[in-house]
Amino acid sequence: SFYNSMLPGVVEELTQKGLAEVSDDAIVIFLEGFIGQNEMPIPFIIRKKDGGYLYATTDLAAAKFRMEKLGATRLIYLTDARQKQHFAMLFATVRKAGWASDAIRMEHIPFGAILGKDNKPFKTRSGESIKLISLLQEAENRAMEIAREKNPNLTQEQLAQIAHVIGIGALKYADLRADKIKDYIFDWDKLLSFEGNTAPYLQNAYVRIKAIFRKEKIAFDEIRNTPISLHSDIEHTLAIKILEFPDVVYTVANSLALHSLCDYLYELAATFHRFYEHCPILSQEDKSIRNSRLLLADLTARTLQLGLDLLGIKTLEQM
Repeated sequence: SFYNSMLPGVVEELTQKGLAEVSDDAIVIFLEGFIGQNEMPIPFIIRKKDGGYLYATTDLAAAKFRMEKLGATRLIYLTDARQKQHFAMLFATVRKAGWASDAIRMEHIPFGAILGKDNKPFKTRSGESIKLISLLQEAENRAMEIAREKNPNLTQEQLAQIAHVIGIGALKYADLRADKIKDYIFDWDKLLSFEGNTAPYLQNAYVRIKAIFRKEKIAFDEIRNTPISLHSDIEHTLAIKILEFPDVVYTVANSLALHSLCDYLYELAATFHRFYEHCPILSQEDKSIRNSRLLLADLTARTLQLGLDLLGIKTLEQM
């Protein structure tokens, strides 16, 4: 490990500062407020009896290095919820050691479990844990079937590209759209659906918009300087929803609640679909209204693409 050479120094520094002490031949830290069920203090062990180091020691060395050498001002740890106490003790130790000023944020983001349809931990039929590579391959295979059914005339290469973007995007989005601290049920049919709060639904909304411009061979420069005019409630609603994007991103960056960004993108796509149904675009005879609606559509597509990109999900020109 990169931090191995730093571990003895971390233990020595904490001992010299009076934070660490010997207990049952191990070196531990007792922190105020951490009491076990037996009403005894819980030890934060940083060196075992045999002289070996633990995850706690490595985490302390890593935090110290990141703040002192890399200038980190915010440390984010995303792990299983069962490690909540470990990180609470880690942060308390770092503060007491004087390594982190009050301006530095240290956060543990716990996540829940992924469950199968039976509400039990998601596993293979034989009861084994599912490997990520197997999950990714299964996602692409299932997406390939969907893509082939929708686009039988595309080449194998085109289908493979679409399947990759849809399948991987669907997996990522299904995980991110759930409140991370809660358990969620893994369902292939739901996460690959083109309806509801899913990646394929958002990707399809983007494709629909791009098709409008492609069908009429409209270049953005042709409508760039057109003032946006709102002639209906749904146009107004869509415009307001687009304008909410910066605030949503700011809030998500601060709270780390990525599901809020997913919810926003779903609401945006749903709002666009209502707009598309009730507001003719290409058939609109008034050129100024037509171009204004084209601009709203283009802004929607750009916002969807940027939002999905922030989630690590790609878009397609056709699917």
